[in-house]
Amino acid sequence: MDIRLDKNAYGKNAIHLSKIIRHPDRHEIRHISVNIALQGDFETVHTIGDNTKVLPTDTMKNTVYALAKDHFTTSIEEFGLHLADHFLTNNSQVSDVTISLTEYCWQRMTFDGVPHPNSFVNGGSEKHEALVIQDRRKTDLSAGINDLLILKTTDSGFEHYIKDKYTTLKETSDRIFSTQCDITWKYDSVPPDPGQRYKAIRENLLHTFANHKSLSVQHTLYAMGDAVLKTFPDIKEITLKMPNKHHILFNLEQFNIKNHNEIFIATDEPYGYITGTLTRS
Repeated sequence: MDIRLDKNAYGKNAIHLSKIIRHPDRHEIRHISVNIALQGDFETVHTIGDNTKVLPTDTMKNTVYALAKDHFTTSIEEFGLHLADHFLTNNSQVSDVTISLTEYCWQRMTFDGVPHPNSFVNGGSEKHEALVIQDRRKTDLSAGINDLLILKTTDSGFEHYIKDKYTTLKETSDRIFSTQCDITWKYDSVPPDPGQRYKAIRENLLHTFANHKSLSVQHTLYAMGDAVLKTFPDIKEITLKMPNKHHILFNLEQFNIKNHNEIFIATDEPYGYITGTLTRS
């Protein structure tokens, strides 16, 4: 029987790093998690236990902390690109490097309209994501937002859908629209300032969500992706996952009280799950 090792990789996951960037008048706090995966000439470590081509995963972890001192000063995209280049440059047996980064959001405390120089409050569930996949010919960069919880109280409806004998949902032209979405986009090429580009794309997504007259979650999903692709020509693809965080109008009429779209039941489960990927034709 002819048995061979097919695609394989190894690395270090969940490398958590916090860094204080000290400015003369204020501090910044950055908290990230890094995953590293290497592919390459590693067959003999599997087949005969030869470790001579293996960079220990503990060394990968230490490398993240050491390089963060001088090279994690801007965006996680740029730090990920530097890490990938480091592992490729210094390990001839490595053919492909994948670096996945997550940044947890902290917001500066503000008192009487004045930002505090060194105190922060957690920014909630939202996270900034980046993915670098690099080999010896090219670099692919993706970025995105994870667990972005957004809501608007009007300009959303759901009508004219299929109704069968099991349908109980009532049509509405005015409802709460809330979603905790994951959004990922792929760049055609690495932008000159990935951190600023991330902020601009996030602002574009939020602006579209807030101002779009939504006839369904799908309708707004498409509008958000469409706006990003039209505004940023170096993005070749965007994927949006938008679970519908239902807010169901509560029946106050049983108590002889009118409910003018004011009182809702907020439910976690079950929920609608809507996804879509937009690309350039």
